[in-house]
Amino acid sequence: MIRISQFMTVAVLLGAAINISAAPGIRIDHLGPANTLVRVDGDDNPRYLLLPVQESNGDARISVLKDGNPDRTINVRLAKTKVDYYVPFDLTPYKGHVMAMNIVMPKSRESVRDAREDACWNNFQLADTFDTTNREKYRPAYHHTPLYGWMNDPNGMFYKDGVWHLYYQCNPYGSKWQNMTWGHSTSTDLVHWEHHPLAIEPNGLGAVFSGSCAIDPTDPNKIWAMYTSADVSQIQSLAWSTDGGETFTIYGNNPVLTLDSEARDPNMFWDAENNRWVLTLAHALEHEMLIFTSPDLKQWSLQSSFGKGIGAQGGVWECPDLFKLATPEGTEKWVLLCNINPGGPFGGSATQYFIGDFDGKTFTADTDADGHVPTKWMDFGKDHYATVSWSDAPVGRRTVIGWMSNWQYAAKVPTQQYRSANTLPRDVSLFRAPDGQLYLASAPSPELTAMRDKAVKRSSFAVGSKPASYSLPQICEITMDIDAAKAKTVDMVFSNKTGEKVIITYNVGDHSLSFDRRQSGIVDFNQDFASVTTSPTFENSGKVSLRIFIDRSSMEVFEKDGRFAMTNLVFPTQPYSQLTVSADGGRAKISNMTIYSIK
Repeated sequence: MIRISQFMTVAVLLGAAINISAAPGIRIDHLGPANTLVRVDGDDNPRYLLLPVQESNGDARISVLKDGNPDRTINVRLAKTKVDYYVPFDLTPYKGHVMAMNIVMPKSRESVRDAREDACWNNFQLADTFDTTNREKYRPAYHHTPLYGWMNDPNGMFYKDGVWHLYYQCNPYGSKWQNMTWGHSTSTDLVHWEHHPLAIEPNGLGAVFSGSCAIDPTDPNKIWAMYTSADVSQIQSLAWSTDGGETFTIYGNNPVLTLDSEARDPNMFWDAENNRWVLTLAHALEHEMLIFTSPDLKQWSLQSSFGKGIGAQGGVWECPDLFKLATPEGTEKWVLLCNINPGGPFGGSATQYFIGDFDGKTFTADTDADGHVPTKWMDFGKDHYATVSWSDAPVGRRTVIGWMSNWQYAAKVPTQQYRSANTLPRDVSLFRAPDGQLYLASAPSPELTAMRDKAVKRSSFAVGSKPASYSLPQICEITMDIDAAKAKTVDMVFSNKTGEKVIITYNVGDHSLSFDRRQSGIVDFNQDFASVTTSPTFENSGKVSLRIFIDRSSMEVFEKDGRFAMTNLVFPTQPYSQLTVSADGGRAKISNMTIYSIK
């Protein structure tokens, strides 16, 4: 469900290795065993220089020269023995100028003669267009993905004039982490996404890491962005847009905030009560969040820190978000999102959160009955990270989205044209569980119901050891209410004709729901992928209501009101085509089961 802007059109096939001499208009000079100069001659060249990539090769450092002067540096896994795919380098900024690439390969050959044998040199191409037509069987049908290349953290999101703006960490020159840049997509319905040119690119201060955007409270036509510039050090930079977030002007006196230790992912909001900006910054290696204030986004004062010795401390703290929500009793509480890698409940990366109070300077977390600050998780799958919210969302909503992968294996999943998708967007709220504590609910955003197409409904049926089976569309949403009655467990098995399956089990006594993907399809690309994840169900009644979303390479399981969520990638060799429901230890009642195909 992706609409491609006019700046991207179809022409050159990704992955088509053509072994020809250097194309007309391209001049290649080998300067040494590891050093080559590639020049594009003339002013009437096509728009793109297509760079041949081999995933298994190391990074080549490419210094781009404009009229002989350094313009930018990128890292590309240039092909050594074969071409896996191409990535486009836009020549538009170099029209009327002399453009050259001074390339240093990762490993030196014995001689220049050997260096000339590398596959990349005969496969540089010039083209007016770049083909982004999907060639991946696992590319999601209704989740946001980049057109090509690597994607990780969502960042800089804001809502304005009916449009949801989603920026994200991306590598335009390959499908592994590198060359961090802000990509940009927009949507009017959180389902269909239009892709736009790159928004903020690396400069002399370094790569562009995660950050945030907010509308200027005094000028609704200005959008401010803060992000981490990352090179030898991590520093915080400022930019602004006056064209609705399409392009940004970089503040000439960056950085606006520096520390002598690793800190990143600034997340800011306007504090109207105190007439100033508030910024939460991840003090990554110290396992804490720093809170700053500023009158103008340029001069920042440290007010407090939060987190040392609190919550999950197993990995670096990243991607904070601080916002206010109403409680069920009508009061207000603040929520602090804290993404951590590694140290998640099932290994690798995950999103923890804290609920408490914020006085404009200091965040204080609530404690449990024993006086401890409990560790709480936003999602109980393995593939939910870097979750942050849109600023200025409509009618008081707090809408979030996450990166649907895990740092343990994100660069090794079985895709190549693109890497990674975002989770479904979710609206968050607070609820009080049977233990008396407040928790964060994450419910699928209401816009997602518009995806529903044909529905197959079963009003009510009972299951025991003899299962009930139903056919599934390839991509679908499933809703059901489960009353375990006397059953000890209720199993839902999603399977295909090859015997691959996902087993979701409701364990009544443990008040838990587990997700077993050990036999889900392709699982051997990484030792950490085959796994079982488990979520508390936050009930004590033996009853649970589910919403399950199946896409081509993911399953997201929600309690109907979002009281728990579980996000997991799956890579079946064939789509799951059957749902089988059974119970153990007694009969269970299933009601209001509906299987919706997705438009």
